[in-house]
Amino acid sequence: MTPFERPVGARSLAVRAEAGTAAADVLRRALAEDGTRLVLLVPDPHARFAAVELAAPFAAEVVDTGYGVCSYVFAWTPERDPLPETAPLNRYLGGFGDLRVRVDAATAFPLAERTWAVVGDAEFPSGEPAGLAPRTVLRAQLAKLEERGLVPSAGIEHEVVFRAADGNPLTAHGVDYAVGGTEQLAPLLADLRSAAAGLGVESARAECHPGQYEVVLRHRDALAACDDALLLQLLTRRVAARHGASADYLAAPETGQGNSCHVHLSLSTPDGPAGFPFALGAFLAGVLRDARALTAVWAPTWNSYVRLRTAPFSPRELRWGPDDRTCAIRLCGTSSAPRLEFRFAGADAQPHLVVASLLAAGAAGLADELTPPDPGVSAGQLAESPWEALALLAEGRVAELLGEEVAVQQAALLRAEIEAGLGTVTDLQRRRGGLRA
Repeated sequence: MTPFERPVGARSLAVRAEAGTAAADVLRRALAEDGTRLVLLVPDPHARFAAVELAAPFAAEVVDTGYGVCSYVFAWTPERDPLPETAPLNRYLGGFGDLRVRVDAATAFPLAERTWAVVGDAEFPSGEPAGLAPRTVLRAQLAKLEERGLVPSAGIEHEVVFRAADGNPLTAHGVDYAVGGTEQLAPLLADLRSAAAGLGVESARAECHPGQYEVVLRHRDALAACDDALLLQLLTRRVAARHGASADYLAAPETGQGNSCHVHLSLSTPDGPAGFPFALGAFLAGVLRDARALTAVWAPTWNSYVRLRTAPFSPRELRWGPDDRTCAIRLCGTSSAPRLEFRFAGADAQPHLVVASLLAAGAAGLADELTPPDPGVSAGQLAESPWEALALLAEGRVAELLGEEVAVQQAALLRAEIEAGLGTVTDLQRRRGGLRA
Protein backbone atom coordinates (compact mmCIF):
# COMPACT_ATOMS: atom_id res chain seq x y z
CA MET A 1 0.00 0.00 0.00
CA THR A 2 1.35 3.46 -0.90
CA PRO A 3 1.26 6.24 1.74
CA PHE A 4 -1.70 7.83 -0.07
CA GLU A 5 -3.94 4.78 -0.51
CA ARG A 6 -7.15 4.79 1.50
CA PRO A 7 -7.11 1.83 3.91
CA VAL A 8 -10.42 0.11 4.56
CA GLY A 9 -11.91 -0.09 8.04
CA ALA A 10 -11.41 1.57 11.40
CA ARG A 11 -8.26 3.56 12.15
CA SER A 12 -7.55 5.37 15.41
CA LEU A 13 -6.38 8.97 15.54
CA ALA A 14 -2.91 7.78 16.57
CA VAL A 15 -2.66 5.40 13.62
CA ARG A 16 -3.88 8.18 11.31
CA ALA A 17 -1.15 10.46 12.67
CA GLU A 18 1.50 7.82 11.96
CA ALA A 19 0.18 7.45 8.41
CA GLY A 20 0.34 11.22 8.00
CA THR A 21 3.97 11.32 9.09
CA ALA A 22 4.92 8.65 6.56
CA ALA A 23 2.93 10.36 3.80
CA ALA A 24 4.47 13.75 4.54
CA ASP A 25 7.94 12.52 3.53
CA VAL A 26 6.64 11.36 0.15
CA LEU A 27 4.53 14.49 -0.39
CA ARG A 28 7.46 16.77 0.46
CA ARG A 29 9.60 15.15 -2.22
CA ALA A 30 6.80 15.32 -4.82
CA LEU A 31 6.18 19.02 -4.15
CA ALA A 32 9.86 19.94 -4.38
CA GLU A 33 9.81 19.44 -8.17
CA ASP A 34 9.39 22.58 -10.28
CA GLY A 35 5.96 22.89 -11.86
CA THR A 36 4.21 20.96 -9.09
CA ARG A 37 1.29 22.54 -7.27
CA LEU A 38 -0.44 21.97 -3.94
CA VAL A 39 -4.13 22.76 -3.46
CA LEU A 40 -4.66 23.14 0.29
CA LEU A 41 -8.27 22.40 1.24
CA VAL A 42 -10.23 23.27 4.38
CA PRO A 43 -13.79 21.95 4.87
CA ASP A 44 -16.16 24.81 5.68
CA PRO A 45 -19.65 24.68 7.28
CA HIS A 46 -21.40 24.49 3.89
CA ALA A 47 -20.13 21.06 2.72
CA ARG A 48 -17.48 22.54 0.47
CA PHE A 49 -13.78 23.37 0.60
CA ALA A 50 -12.09 26.69 1.09
CA ALA A 51 -8.87 26.42 -0.90
CA VAL A 52 -5.55 28.06 -1.64
CA GLU A 53 -3.16 27.00 -4.40
CA LEU A 54 0.57 26.91 -3.73
CA ALA A 55 3.44 26.38 -6.15
CA ALA A 56 6.68 24.43 -5.80
CA PRO A 57 9.16 24.69 -4.22
CA PHE A 58 7.35 26.73 -1.55
CA ALA A 59 4.55 24.15 -1.44
CA ALA A 60 6.99 21.58 0.01
CA GLU A 61 7.71 23.93 2.93
CA VAL A 62 4.00 24.24 3.68
CA VAL A 63 3.87 20.52 4.51
CA ASP A 64 5.90 21.42 7.62
CA THR A 65 4.92 25.01 8.34
CA GLY A 66 1.25 25.12 7.33
CA TYR A 67 -0.32 28.11 5.64
CA GLY A 68 -2.73 30.89 6.55
CA VAL A 69 -6.42 31.14 5.74
CA CYS A 70 -8.77 33.93 6.81
CA SER A 71 -10.65 32.91 9.96
CA TYR A 72 -14.07 33.92 8.62
CA VAL A 73 -14.27 30.77 6.44
CA PHE A 74 -15.89 29.07 9.46
CA ALA A 75 -18.36 31.91 10.06
CA TRP A 76 -19.59 32.87 6.59
CA THR A 77 -22.76 32.35 4.59
CA PRO A 78 -22.94 30.34 1.34
CA GLU A 79 -22.38 33.68 -0.46
CA ARG A 80 -19.18 34.12 1.61
CA ASP A 81 -20.58 37.07 3.53
CA PRO A 82 -19.58 37.15 7.21
CA LEU A 83 -22.17 36.20 9.80
CA PRO A 84 -23.15 38.85 12.37
CA GLU A 85 -20.49 39.35 15.05
CA THR A 86 -21.75 37.73 18.21
CA ALA A 87 -19.84 35.85 20.88
CA PRO A 88 -18.18 33.44 20.27
CA LEU A 89 -18.26 34.05 16.49
CA ASN A 90 -16.52 37.42 16.89
CA ARG A 91 -13.33 35.49 17.56
CA TYR A 92 -13.43 34.44 13.89
CA LEU A 93 -14.72 37.75 12.50
CA GLY A 94 -13.03 40.50 14.47
CA GLY A 95 -10.15 41.76 12.36
CA PHE A 96 -10.47 38.91 9.83
CA GLY A 97 -7.09 37.52 10.83
CA ASP A 98 -5.40 34.33 9.72
CA LEU A 99 -5.71 30.83 11.05
CA ARG A 100 -2.87 28.41 10.40
CA VAL A 101 -3.83 25.35 8.35
CA ARG A 102 -1.73 22.31 9.18
CA VAL A 103 -1.42 19.78 6.39
CA ASP A 104 -2.80 16.29 7.04
CA ALA A 105 -0.60 14.48 4.54
CA ALA A 106 -2.62 11.26 4.92
CA THR A 107 -5.32 12.98 2.86
CA ALA A 108 -3.08 13.72 -0.15
CA PHE A 109 -4.69 12.98 -3.50
CA PRO A 110 -3.53 13.60 -7.11
CA LEU A 111 -6.05 16.17 -8.29
CA ALA A 112 -4.57 16.63 -11.76
CA GLU A 113 -1.24 16.21 -13.49
CA ARG A 114 1.49 17.48 -11.14
CA THR A 115 -1.19 18.82 -8.80
CA TRP A 116 -1.82 17.44 -5.32
CA ALA A 117 -4.83 18.14 -3.15
CA VAL A 118 -4.44 17.86 0.61
CA VAL A 119 -6.87 18.60 3.46
CA GLY A 120 -5.74 20.48 6.55
CA ASP A 121 -6.68 21.28 10.14
CA ALA A 122 -7.11 24.91 11.20
CA GLU A 123 -5.62 26.37 14.37
CA PHE A 124 -5.19 29.79 15.97
CA PRO A 125 -1.70 31.37 16.05
CA SER A 126 -1.39 30.06 19.62
CA GLY A 127 -1.73 26.49 18.33
CA GLU A 128 -5.24 26.07 19.75
CA PRO A 129 -7.49 24.13 17.32
CA ALA A 130 -10.16 26.25 15.63
CA GLY A 131 -13.26 25.00 17.41
CA LEU A 132 -15.66 25.95 14.60
CA ALA A 133 -13.75 24.00 11.95
CA PRO A 134 -15.78 20.90 11.02
CA ARG A 135 -12.66 18.73 11.13
CA THR A 136 -11.91 19.94 14.66
CA VAL A 137 -15.46 19.13 15.75
CA LEU A 138 -15.16 15.60 14.35
CA ARG A 139 -11.70 15.03 15.83
CA ALA A 140 -13.01 15.96 19.28
CA GLN A 141 -15.83 13.41 19.08
CA LEU A 142 -13.48 10.71 17.79
CA ALA A 143 -11.17 11.33 20.75
CA LYS A 144 -14.07 11.04 23.22
CA LEU A 145 -15.22 7.78 21.65
CA GLU A 146 -11.69 6.37 21.76
CA GLU A 147 -11.67 7.05 25.51
CA ARG A 148 -14.46 4.46 25.63
CA GLY A 149 -12.32 1.98 23.72
CA LEU A 150 -14.32 2.39 20.50
CA VAL A 151 -13.13 3.38 17.03
CA PRO A 152 -15.70 3.92 14.27
CA SER A 153 -15.47 3.34 10.55
CA ALA A 154 -17.83 5.08 8.17
CA GLY A 155 -19.10 4.84 4.64
CA ILE A 156 -20.83 7.91 3.21
CA GLU A 157 -23.27 7.74 0.30
CA HIS A 158 -24.11 10.92 -1.59
CA GLU A 159 -26.71 11.03 -4.33
CA VAL A 160 -26.32 13.58 -7.11
CA VAL A 161 -28.42 14.68 -10.08
CA PHE A 162 -26.59 15.40 -13.32
CA ARG A 163 -28.15 18.18 -15.40
CA ALA A 164 -27.52 19.44 -18.92
CA ALA A 165 -26.72 23.10 -19.58
CA ASP A 166 -30.46 23.82 -19.93
CA GLY A 167 -31.09 22.49 -16.42
CA ASN A 168 -32.83 19.30 -17.47
CA PRO A 169 -31.67 15.97 -15.95
CA LEU A 170 -29.45 13.84 -18.18
CA THR A 171 -31.99 11.03 -18.05
CA ALA A 172 -35.64 11.64 -18.84
CA HIS A 173 -36.95 9.34 -16.10
CA GLY A 174 -35.92 7.49 -12.95
CA VAL A 175 -33.16 4.96 -13.62
CA ASP A 176 -32.88 2.99 -10.36
CA TYR A 177 -30.32 0.19 -10.94
CA ALA A 178 -30.69 0.72 -14.69
CA VAL A 179 -28.16 0.10 -17.44
CA GLY A 180 -30.37 1.09 -20.35
CA GLY A 181 -31.54 4.69 -20.26
CA THR A 182 -28.21 5.97 -18.89
CA GLU A 183 -26.48 6.38 -22.25
CA GLN A 184 -26.26 10.18 -21.95
CA LEU A 185 -24.46 9.75 -18.64
CA ALA A 186 -21.93 7.22 -19.91
CA PRO A 187 -19.14 9.56 -21.17
CA LEU A 188 -19.31 11.69 -18.02
CA LEU A 189 -19.27 8.63 -15.75
CA ALA A 190 -16.31 7.12 -17.58
CA ASP A 191 -14.28 10.27 -16.88
CA LEU A 192 -15.48 10.32 -13.27
CA ARG A 193 -14.34 6.73 -12.75
CA SER A 194 -10.88 7.70 -13.96
CA ALA A 195 -10.72 10.87 -11.85
CA ALA A 196 -11.86 9.11 -8.65
CA ALA A 197 -9.86 5.91 -9.11
CA GLY A 198 -7.51 6.62 -6.20
CA LEU A 199 -10.32 7.26 -3.70
CA GLY A 200 -11.27 3.59 -3.40
CA VAL A 201 -14.72 3.42 -4.97
CA GLU A 202 -16.85 0.49 -3.81
CA SER A 203 -19.84 0.80 -6.12
CA ALA A 204 -21.67 3.09 -8.51
CA ARG A 205 -25.21 2.93 -9.82
CA ALA A 206 -28.05 4.83 -11.36
CA GLU A 207 -30.59 6.01 -8.80
CA CYS A 208 -34.33 6.41 -8.66
CA HIS A 209 -34.88 10.00 -9.85
CA PRO A 210 -34.19 11.52 -13.31
CA GLY A 211 -30.48 12.13 -13.82
CA GLN A 212 -29.64 10.74 -10.39
CA TYR A 213 -26.53 8.69 -9.68
CA GLU A 214 -24.63 7.46 -6.66
CA VAL A 215 -20.91 6.67 -6.28
CA VAL A 216 -20.02 5.00 -2.98
CA LEU A 217 -16.55 4.92 -1.43
CA ARG A 218 -15.45 1.96 0.68
CA HIS A 219 -15.76 2.34 4.44
CA ARG A 220 -12.78 3.91 6.19
CA ASP A 221 -11.90 5.91 9.29
CA ALA A 222 -14.37 8.72 9.93
CA LEU A 223 -12.07 11.64 9.09
CA ALA A 224 -11.04 10.02 5.82
CA ALA A 225 -14.66 9.16 4.99
CA CYS A 226 -15.78 12.79 5.35
CA ASP A 227 -12.74 14.31 3.61
CA ASP A 228 -13.02 11.88 0.72
CA ALA A 229 -16.77 12.41 0.38
CA LEU A 230 -16.10 16.11 -0.21
CA LEU A 231 -13.18 15.29 -2.51
CA LEU A 232 -15.50 13.08 -4.54
CA GLN A 233 -18.01 15.93 -4.80
CA LEU A 234 -15.24 18.26 -5.98
CA LEU A 235 -14.15 15.76 -8.63
CA THR A 236 -17.75 15.11 -9.69
CA ARG A 237 -18.46 18.80 -10.23
CA ARG A 238 -15.24 19.27 -12.20
CA VAL A 239 -15.89 16.29 -14.44
CA ALA A 240 -19.50 17.36 -15.00
CA ALA A 241 -18.37 20.87 -15.99
CA ARG A 242 -15.99 19.43 -18.57
CA HIS A 243 -19.02 17.75 -20.16
CA GLY A 244 -21.11 20.93 -20.18
CA ALA A 245 -23.22 19.56 -17.32
CA SER A 246 -23.70 20.32 -13.62
CA ALA A 247 -23.78 18.15 -10.53
CA ASP A 248 -26.78 19.01 -8.32
CA TYR A 249 -26.40 18.15 -4.63
CA LEU A 250 -29.61 19.86 -3.51
CA ALA A 251 -31.35 17.83 -0.80
CA ALA A 252 -34.54 18.02 -2.89
CA PRO A 253 -33.70 18.33 -6.61
CA GLU A 254 -37.46 18.59 -7.19
CA THR A 255 -40.53 18.30 -4.98
CA GLY A 256 -41.02 14.64 -4.12
CA GLN A 257 -37.37 13.79 -4.76
CA GLY A 258 -34.38 13.47 -2.47
CA ASN A 259 -30.58 13.57 -2.62
CA SER A 260 -29.32 12.11 0.63
CA CYS A 261 -26.14 11.80 2.66
CA HIS A 262 -26.52 8.34 4.18
CA VAL A 263 -23.89 7.38 6.73
CA HIS A 264 -23.04 3.71 7.32
CA LEU A 265 -21.28 3.44 10.65
CA SER A 266 -19.77 0.57 12.62
CA LEU A 267 -17.87 0.50 15.89
CA SER A 268 -14.74 -1.52 16.59
CA THR A 269 -13.13 -2.53 19.85
CA PRO A 270 -9.69 -4.13 20.37
CA ASP A 271 -11.52 -7.48 20.18
CA GLY A 272 -13.35 -6.78 16.90
CA PRO A 273 -16.64 -5.21 15.79
CA ALA A 274 -19.02 -4.02 18.50
CA GLY A 275 -22.12 -6.19 18.46
CA PHE A 276 -25.82 -5.54 18.46
CA PRO A 277 -27.65 -4.93 20.70
CA PHE A 278 -24.84 -4.52 23.28
CA ALA A 279 -22.85 -1.43 22.17
CA LEU A 280 -24.56 -0.61 18.89
CA GLY A 281 -27.97 -0.76 20.56
CA ALA A 282 -27.12 1.88 23.16
CA PHE A 283 -25.43 3.96 20.46
CA LEU A 284 -28.55 3.73 18.26
CA ALA A 285 -30.77 4.67 21.20
CA GLY A 286 -28.64 7.74 21.88
CA VAL A 287 -28.94 8.90 18.28
CA LEU A 288 -32.71 8.38 18.32
CA ARG A 289 -32.95 10.43 21.52
CA ASP A 290 -31.06 13.41 20.09
CA ALA A 291 -31.82 13.23 16.37
CA ARG A 292 -34.63 15.78 16.62
CA ALA A 293 -32.46 18.28 18.53
CA LEU A 294 -29.79 17.90 15.82
CA THR A 295 -32.17 18.55 12.90
CA ALA A 296 -30.27 21.70 11.91
CA VAL A 297 -27.17 19.58 11.23
CA TRP A 298 -29.04 17.08 9.05
CA ALA A 299 -31.12 19.81 7.36
CA PRO A 300 -29.18 23.10 7.10
CA THR A 301 -31.07 24.77 4.21
CA TRP A 302 -34.60 25.74 3.13
CA ASN A 303 -34.40 23.02 0.53
CA SER A 304 -33.56 20.43 3.19
CA TYR A 305 -37.10 20.63 4.52
CA VAL A 306 -38.63 20.01 1.09
CA ARG A 307 -36.77 16.67 1.16
CA LEU A 308 -37.91 15.87 4.70
CA ARG A 309 -41.54 16.75 3.94
CA THR A 310 -41.99 15.37 0.41
CA ALA A 311 -39.29 12.86 -0.59
CA PRO A 312 -40.01 9.12 -0.65
CA PHE A 313 -38.34 7.26 2.23
CA SER A 314 -38.09 10.55 4.13
CA PRO A 315 -36.33 9.99 7.47
CA ARG A 316 -38.54 12.52 9.28
CA GLU A 317 -40.12 9.90 11.53
CA LEU A 318 -37.58 8.50 14.00
CA ARG A 319 -37.79 4.73 13.64
CA TRP A 320 -35.20 2.01 13.27
CA GLY A 321 -35.50 -1.43 11.73
CA PRO A 322 -33.43 -4.38 10.53
CA ASP A 323 -32.67 -3.93 6.81
CA ASP A 324 -35.61 -1.54 6.39
CA ARG A 325 -35.02 1.46 4.13
CA THR A 326 -38.29 3.05 5.18
CA CYS A 327 -36.74 3.68 8.61
CA ALA A 328 -34.54 6.62 9.56
CA ILE A 329 -31.97 4.14 10.91
CA ARG A 330 -31.37 0.79 9.23
CA LEU A 331 -29.55 -2.05 10.96
CA CYS A 332 -27.61 -3.92 8.30
CA GLY A 333 -24.40 -5.87 7.75
CA THR A 334 -23.89 -9.34 9.17
CA SER A 335 -24.44 -10.75 12.64
CA SER A 336 -20.67 -10.84 13.19
CA ALA A 337 -20.08 -7.36 11.72
CA PRO A 338 -23.25 -5.27 12.08
CA ARG A 339 -23.49 -1.63 11.09
CA LEU A 340 -26.04 1.16 11.28
CA GLU A 341 -27.15 3.23 8.31
CA PHE A 342 -28.24 6.70 9.38
CA ARG A 343 -30.52 8.23 6.76
CA PHE A 344 -31.25 11.64 8.32
CA ALA A 345 -29.02 13.99 6.36
CA GLY A 346 -29.54 15.46 2.92
CA ALA A 347 -26.75 15.82 0.36
CA ASP A 348 -26.50 19.50 1.37
CA ALA A 349 -25.40 18.64 4.93
CA GLN A 350 -21.80 19.06 6.09
CA PRO A 351 -20.49 15.46 6.41
CA HIS A 352 -17.92 16.12 9.16
CA LEU A 353 -20.64 17.72 11.30
CA VAL A 354 -23.12 14.95 10.44
CA VAL A 355 -20.73 12.22 11.57
CA ALA A 356 -19.58 14.22 14.61
CA SER A 357 -23.23 14.63 15.65
CA LEU A 358 -23.91 10.92 15.27
CA LEU A 359 -20.85 10.08 17.37
CA ALA A 360 -21.74 12.62 20.06
CA ALA A 361 -25.34 11.43 20.37
CA GLY A 362 -24.34 7.77 20.18
CA ALA A 363 -21.66 8.20 22.84
CA ALA A 364 -24.23 9.87 25.10
CA GLY A 365 -26.45 6.83 24.62
CA LEU A 366 -23.56 4.57 25.63
CA ALA A 367 -22.83 6.69 28.70
CA ASP A 368 -26.48 6.52 29.79
CA GLU A 369 -26.75 2.81 28.89
CA LEU A 370 -29.87 3.46 26.84
CA THR A 371 -31.98 0.72 25.29
CA PRO A 372 -33.52 1.33 21.86
CA PRO A 373 -37.26 1.02 21.32
CA ASP A 374 -38.60 -2.00 19.46
CA PRO A 375 -38.05 -2.02 15.69
CA GLY A 376 -40.60 0.10 13.83
CA VAL A 377 -41.75 2.00 16.93
CA SER A 378 -41.70 5.78 16.49
CA ALA A 379 -39.42 7.76 18.80
CA GLY A 380 -40.63 11.15 17.56
CA GLN A 381 -39.93 13.26 14.50
CA LEU A 382 -37.29 15.56 13.13
CA ALA A 383 -38.17 19.25 13.03
CA GLU A 384 -40.59 20.06 10.20
CA SER A 385 -39.31 23.56 9.39
CA PRO A 386 -36.15 25.67 9.74
CA TRP A 387 -37.91 27.75 12.42
CA GLU A 388 -38.56 24.63 14.47
CA ALA A 389 -34.96 23.48 14.03
CA LEU A 390 -33.72 26.92 15.10
CA ALA A 391 -35.82 26.81 18.25
CA LEU A 392 -34.36 23.39 19.07
CA LEU A 393 -30.83 24.80 18.84
CA ALA A 394 -31.75 27.29 21.56
CA GLU A 395 -32.77 24.51 23.96
CA GLY A 396 -29.15 23.66 24.68
CA ARG A 397 -28.82 19.99 23.82
CA VAL A 398 -26.66 20.67 20.75
CA ALA A 399 -24.35 22.78 22.92
CA GLU A 400 -24.05 19.86 25.36
CA LEU A 401 -23.21 17.45 22.56
CA LEU A 402 -21.01 19.54 20.25
CA GLY A 403 -20.04 22.58 22.32
CA GLU A 404 -21.40 26.09 22.70
CA GLU A 405 -19.34 27.47 19.78
CA VAL A 406 -20.82 25.00 17.31
CA ALA A 407 -24.36 25.52 18.61
CA VAL A 408 -24.06 29.30 18.17
CA GLN A 409 -22.52 28.82 14.71
CA GLN A 410 -25.32 26.51 13.58
CA ALA A 411 -27.98 28.89 14.88
CA ALA A 412 -26.38 31.84 13.09
CA LEU A 413 -26.12 29.87 9.85
CA LEU A 414 -29.74 28.72 9.99
CA ARG A 415 -30.91 32.23 10.89
CA ALA A 416 -29.03 33.59 7.87
CA GLU A 417 -30.64 30.89 5.70
CA ILE A 418 -34.12 31.85 6.91
CA GLU A 419 -33.48 35.57 6.40
CA ALA A 420 -32.13 34.96 2.88
CA GLY A 421 -35.26 33.01 2.01
CA LEU A 422 -37.56 35.66 3.44
CA GLY A 423 -35.77 38.30 1.39
CA THR A 424 -36.07 36.51 -1.94
CA VAL A 425 -38.87 36.53 -4.53
CA THR A 426 -39.26 32.98 -5.87
CA ASP A 427 -41.06 31.25 -8.74
CA LEU A 428 -43.42 29.81 -6.13
CA GLN A 429 -44.45 33.29 -4.99
CA ARG A 430 -44.99 34.42 -8.58
CA ARG A 431 -47.09 31.35 -9.40
CA ARG A 432 -49.25 31.66 -6.32
CA GLY A 433 -49.54 35.39 -6.88
CA GLY A 434 -50.86 34.70 -10.36
CA LEU A 435 -53.50 32.38 -8.89
CA ARG A 436 -54.84 35.31 -6.84
CA ALA A 437 -55.57 37.39 -9.94
